[in-house]
Amino acid sequence: MTVAYHEAGHAVVGWFLEHADPLLKVSIVPRGKGLGYAQCLPREQYLYTPERLFDRMCTMLGGSVAEQLFFGRVTMGAQDDLRKVTQSAYAEIVQFGMSEKLGQVSFDLPRPGEVLVEKPFSEATAQLIDEEAQWLIGSAHARTLDLLTRCREQVDKVGRQLLERKVLERSDMVELIGPRPFAKKITYEELVEGTGGLEEDTALHEGLQGWRGGPAAEEPSLAPPPGEQPPGPPGSELKHM
Repeated sequence: MTVAYHEAGHAVVGWFLEHADPLLKVSIVPRGKGLGYAQCLPREQYLYTPERLFDRMCTMLGGSVAEQLFFGRVTMGAQDDLRKVTQSAYAEIVQFGMSEKLGQVSFDLPRPGEVLVEKPFSEATAQLIDEEAQWLIGSAHARTLDLLTRCREQVDKVGRQLLERKVLERSDMVELIGPRPFAKKITYEELVEGTGGLEEDTALHEGLQGWRGGPAAEEPSLAPPPGEQPPGPPGSELKHM
């Protein structure tokens, strides 16, 4: 049951956040090391905005937040989601220059397995980076918790259907909780927006490596602009174990 609601949390958060990758399928059929997965279709976009990165972080946190809401505890199944969220937060602040407090600077992060012998910044800057990362992750968690609290009924519907049917397609999600409250991009120019020209190097920035596994990748911005409410299901005010 925990796996079903974990994946339902991913699916519902991504469904109601405008900048999240469109959901293709959500399943609780074990695959590899995972007990379930939410499969999305990443847009071929290589210029990521703070809003898009933030929505992806929220989607990745949707599983653990759903566990927290429905069962009152979080399992170790959220470890990979938390690793990606942490990676994203530090990449935004250290590499992408998206922190107002740190300013327009960019430092290289060590690759997996590498040891950072000497930091290219002071201890005071390191402390500020940690504080900014904690604030960003905390903001994403708070927004996700608020959204899923508002959408608790939708998470429950998806979770129950997953327990019964094991796999839900996009069409099943529409039937269960209604269409996504955002217009689809349908023109060629919109679909290729941000992909660069044919001669441009469009390799995904190493700070975001591992977020996508191909045409259909598994799971999933800085805090939303002041006064902006997270989108919710029609009629309201309102990325795997």
